[in-house]
Formats: sequence, C-alpha cells, structure tokens
Amino acid sequence: MTVPLIFDTDPGVDDAQAIAIALAHPEIELLGMTTTYGNVDIDTATHNALLLAELAGQRVPVAQGAAGPLVKPKHPAPTHIHGDNGLGNHVLPDAQGHAEAICAAQFIVEQVNARPGEITLVAVGPLGNLAAALQLDPGIIDRVKQVVVMGGSIREGGNVTPVAEANMFNDPHAAARVLTAGWPLTLVGLDATHRCVLGPAHMDKIAAAQGRLGEVLAGSYAFYRAFYRNALDIDGCCPHDSCALAWLMRPELFTSVRGHLSVVTEGDAEGQTLFAPQERAFIDPRWSRTPLVEVCMNADGEAVVEWIVDTLTA
Repeated sequence: MTVPLIFDTDPGVDDAQAIAIALAHPEIELLGMTTTYGNVDIDTATHNALLLAELAGQRVPVAQGAAGPLVKPKHPAPTHIHGDNGLGNHVLPDAQGHAEAICAAQFIVEQVNARPGEITLVAVGPLGNLAAALQLDPGIIDRVKQVVVMGGSIREGGNVTPVAEANMFNDPHAAARVLTAGWPLTLVGLDATHRCVLGPAHMDKIAAAQGRLGEVLAGSYAFYRAFYRNALDIDGCCPHDSCALAWLMRPELFTSVRGHLSVVTEGDAEGQTLFAPQERAFIDPRWSRTPLVEVCMNADGEAVVEWIVDTLTA
C-alpha cells in the first residue's frame, strides 16, 4: 500500500530534505508539489521544487501558489537561515522543467476530487495554498484522507517571535482557516521537531547515498548548521519538515494529544497557536469551540532521525 501525497512546500533547506524523503520512500506516491512563499519568494520556491526532483532523476508536477499572506504584509525571506536561494547559497543549476499551467489551489482541488478519500496533504510552509483550496471547494474537507501540517508551537515557544513559529506567523489568517476547517488534521510543531537533531555524521551518510541531490542537501545543510549553532547551540539542525513525513509514516515515534486549536491573527501574539486538550475543562467554552484535531507534543528524536537517515540511504 502506498500513500498518495501532495507536498505543499517553500524550499528551504529542511524542505529539501523532506522532498528527498518523499521522492525516495517506496510507500509514498508523490502526486505533486505545490509551492508557496515563506523561506524564499514564490519563484525561487518553484524553481527549487522542480530542481530537487530533477536532481533525484524524477519528474514531479509542481504547481505554483501563494506569493504572499492573505491579509498581513509580507515579511522578507529569512536569508540568514536558508540563504539567498533557499538552499544555503549552494551553487545550483537551472531547473529544466516548468510549473503546471494551473495554480496550487486548483491542483489540490482537482487531485483530491479525482481520488476522494485517498490523498494526504502535507503542508510545511505558510498555509495560503490550503486556505485557497478550501475557498475554491469547501467540499474537499470531506474528500481528503488527512492533512499533516508542520508548524506551530504549544509549549516550546516561538522561533520567529517569543510565541510564534514561522509558518503560523507568516500567514496567521490562512493558518486559522486551515487548522479549524474540520478535516482530519495533525499538527507537527516545534514541541516535536525540536526533539530531533540531524547531525553532521547523519548528513554525510545521506549525501553519499543521494548522488547529485545529496550534493545539494549537504551544501545547504552546512549553511543551516551554522544558523543552528548560533541559535540553539546545537551541532546539527532540526529537520522540521521531514518530521511531518516521519509522523505520517511512523506515528508511533510521536506523542500526540487530541484537542482544539486556534491561531492568534492580530497583535503582539500574532501567529501563536493556542491548544485546548480535549480532556481539560477551562473557565470559558471559547477555547473548545474549534473542531478536534491531533497535536504532536513530543517525539523520540533519535528514532525519528534514524528513520530519516534510513529512508535516504536505503
């Protein structure tokens, strides 16, 4: 049995590692990638998605999507984290392929409607494409198999503000729409991803096994590793986006809790994810008014990293 998958991405160093997993895993059927701004601008995101698949010797449909947030002003791309080209300023060839003629939201809607009950959406960037797909066809809520979102933080604190994770902060209005839509959704946020550290020895193994794609992964990793040394005082990186795929394929490696999510859209706390566990009673029912979802609160970091390395070196 394979998992039919659409990967919504803003590549991005950690996105590139996750894309390599989606391309390599024998039980993942990668139907396409949809691109968004976030770690990079939208044109760079689309180029990187096309190129990464080509370096792996595959041709995967890529549909270009959101170029900016739904409501708030767009913040500059974090070049100090991912480099000017999103892949650690590693010198890249031009992609040979081109994006699909339809936009990301339309691609999602068409694919989900063509295979009702089968397709999983994994989103690892700002959530504008999923929000737009819901606007185009709200019925996909009942036809998608599941939605996995990498983003948010419940107890861990933020990574771009004191309380907000980057994907939620970049487009909180889209996040609020997607996380409360009522489809079967799992959030894999910093509470889990910060437990996982991909070290230099892991990256050496991956680079050796991945050929031309491995060269790009290793080159971008070096830039990303320097950021993490300064930001979190670790020798390696947190493979955030790969963790979303790890949860999808190996959920037993994570600890998750069901409950109600919401996202702050205005003010100093914009982008903060608020979570009310199902079993907790609070002073006001407002915290439990949104649909039930699953939220990852922890992960077996060593086992997750081992799965990543095994998948990319098999």
